[in-house]
Amino acid sequence: MRIGHGFDSHAWEETRDKPLILGGVVFESERSLSGHSDADVIVHACIDALLSPAGLGDIGQVFPDKNPHLKGAKSTDMLEETIRMLGDAGWEILNIDCSVVADQPNISAKQKEIENRLTQITGAPVSVKGKHPEGLEELNGVVCFAVSLIRRINE
Repeated sequence: MRIGHGFDSHAWEETRDKPLILGGVVFESERSLSGHSDADVIVHACIDALLSPAGLGDIGQVFPDKNPHLKGAKSTDMLEETIRMLGDAGWEILNIDCSVVADQPNISAKQKEIENRLTQITGAPVSVKGKHPEGLEELNGVVCFAVSLIRRINE
């Protein structure tokens, strides 16, 4: 078995052209997160937490932001590709735990929906919790930390 750790952050972007997506779920918001893809920090942190312990690199190596085909890409599609890569390399996911740090939106309002969506995609339990950056100056975006547990298949 191996433990993986992932981290991602994206800054706020004042636009109504792009939805705010966290954990594969759309949130009502006046702004979105800037990024080459859909900027889903929860999914991006999960991808890093899965790739790293399997020895498959990181999100920037596998899904580089210089790739024009990934412009506006759905992060859940990248997560599905990551899961395929893990399976091909002989790994299975046991669980993922995520901590989201944000002033807004309220993660708990859609916590179960995010957990269900990511559990469905990964085939393993995914837990998500929202944390406010108490005592810190205004956070100009959203941050996510993810921890995964994976194991070799047939070992």
